[in-house]
Amino acid sequence: MVLQQDMPVPVWGTADPGEAVTVTLGTHCGKATAGADGKWTLKLAPISASAQGMQMTVAGKNTVTFQDVLIGEVWVCSGQSNMEFGLGGAHNADAVIPQANDPQMRLFHVMNKTAHTPLSDVVGKWELSAPQTVGNFTAVGYFFGKELRTKLNRPMGLIETCWGGTPAEAWTSLDGLKKEPALAHAVREWEQIDAGYQKALAAFPALSSAYDAAIKDWNAKYRKDFDAANTQWNQDATKARAAHQPEPPRPVPPVAEPQRPQDPTGGPGEPTALYDGMIAPLQPYAIRGAIWYQGESNAGRAEEYRTLFPRMITDWRETWGEGDFPFLFVQLAGFGNDDVGWPIVRDAQAQTLSLPKTGMATAVDIGLPENIHPMDKLDVGKRLALAAMHVAYDQRLVYSGPVFESVKRDGSALDVTFKHVRTGLVIGKSPWIGPGAEALPMDHLVGFELAGADGKWTPADAKIDANTVVVSSTAVPSPVEVRYDWKAYPEGNLYNKAGLPAPPFHGKVE
Repeated sequence: MVLQQDMPVPVWGTADPGEAVTVTLGTHCGKATAGADGKWTLKLAPISASAQGMQMTVAGKNTVTFQDVLIGEVWVCSGQSNMEFGLGGAHNADAVIPQANDPQMRLFHVMNKTAHTPLSDVVGKWELSAPQTVGNFTAVGYFFGKELRTKLNRPMGLIETCWGGTPAEAWTSLDGLKKEPALAHAVREWEQIDAGYQKALAAFPALSSAYDAAIKDWNAKYRKDFDAANTQWNQDATKARAAHQPEPPRPVPPVAEPQRPQDPTGGPGEPTALYDGMIAPLQPYAIRGAIWYQGESNAGRAEEYRTLFPRMITDWRETWGEGDFPFLFVQLAGFGNDDVGWPIVRDAQAQTLSLPKTGMATAVDIGLPENIHPMDKLDVGKRLALAAMHVAYDQRLVYSGPVFESVKRDGSALDVTFKHVRTGLVIGKSPWIGPGAEALPMDHLVGFELAGADGKWTPADAKIDANTVVVSSTAVPSPVEVRYDWKAYPEGNLYNKAGLPAPPFHGKVE
C-alpha cells in the first residue's frame, strides 16, 4: 500500500472489547484499546516520503502484517463513468499500457457497493502499476497520478471509487444532505426507502436466487441467438446511418430477459447509497486530496447542482476529518445537444471554485458530439495534475485556462477581461480531435455570443486585444450580456499561451 506522507496516519480496525492493540511502522509506534463495540483507532506520527518498502504490524491477541508499505502521496479518484473509464479505452492505450510498470505507483480499486447506512469496509486490494493491472483502472486517475509521480518523484497511491451513471446526491451522506434545505427532497427519498428497507432486505436473497436460476435458463435457451442478432443489427444500423436511412428495428428475444431484482437500497442512484457503500468505509484513511469527474447525471436538475456539488465536497471534508483537503474536479467535456442543463452544470462547477482549496480542469475542448465518453483522458489527467501542483503543492505555475473576470461596455462592443492569462491570450486548438469532432478555425475566435436588453442571443465577432477580448455584433448594437461556449457541445477556441482552454462563462454589464 501507500500511506500519506507528512500527515498523521490513522490506523483503525476491530478487536475484542478491551483488547490492547499496537501498530508498528518502521520506528513509529501507536497504541489503542478497543472499545465496548470492539472498534479501535489511533494515529501514527507523520512520516516523511519513502520509496523504501517498510513493514507494518498490527498486534493484539493476533498479529496482522503488511509488507512493502511505501510513504508518499495518496489521492482518491471518484465520480461517474468518465472517471470509471478504464485506461484500456484511452486513445493512447496501446502506447501507454506496455509502459505502465511502476512499482512506486499503487492502485486500489473499490468494488462497486451500495448501502443504506455507512459501511465500515470495502472490497478491494492494492496492486502495483503494471500492464496487467492498469487496463481497467481509471484512465483519468492513472494519468493524473503518473504526472504527479514525474513532477514530485514520490510514491503514489490512487484509490478509485466510482460508479457510472450516478448523481452527486448518491455520493453525499444523509447528515450532509440534511444540512441543506434545498436538498430536502433527497432526504425524503432516503426516508421512503428506509420505511421498506428491512422488508426488502429480507426478501432479497430469495429473489436473487430465483433470478440466478431464471437468467441461467434464459441464457442457455436464447443468449447466443440474441447476441448474434444484436451484432447483426449493429452492423445494419451503422450502414443505415451512413446512408442517411432509417435504422432497422432492434431485435427482440422470443421470451423477455429476466430482470434483476431491485436492490434493497434502491440502487446506485439513490441518495447516500454510494457515500455509505464506497466513501464512508475509506474514512479516515490519510489522503492528500480527491479528484472528481461527475455531473452528467445531474444535468436534468442542473440548477440544483449549484447547491448540491459544494454541499457534497463540504460533506466529505467534514466526515473525513482532515479539514479542507484539496478537491479537484473536471468541468464536463462537450457532448450532445442539451443546451439547457449541461451549460448550467458547467457554470455550477466553475462557481464551486469559491470553496477553499478547490481546482478545476476544464475538458470542454476534448469532447465528442455523439459520445459522452471522450477517449482523451491524458489531457484531463494532466490538467488535474497542474491544478494539484498549485492547490495541493503550492507551486506557482499556470494551472488554468483564462477565467472570466469582468465585462464592460465600450461603445457598441463589450470588453471581457480574464484571470489566469499570464503571458497572453491566443486562438488555440484541442490537443485531441476524436471521431465526429472537427478542427476549429485558427484565424478567428469562435464561441462568443451577445444579447441586448431583449435577452436574445446572437453569435458575435470576437478579437483578442492584449489580455482582453472585444466582442461585438452588428445585430446587437447595444449589448448587455456576453457568453462563451454556452452549449452542451461547445466549439470555442480561446486559450492562454500555456495551451489551456478558457472555461465557458456568462457575464453581464453591471
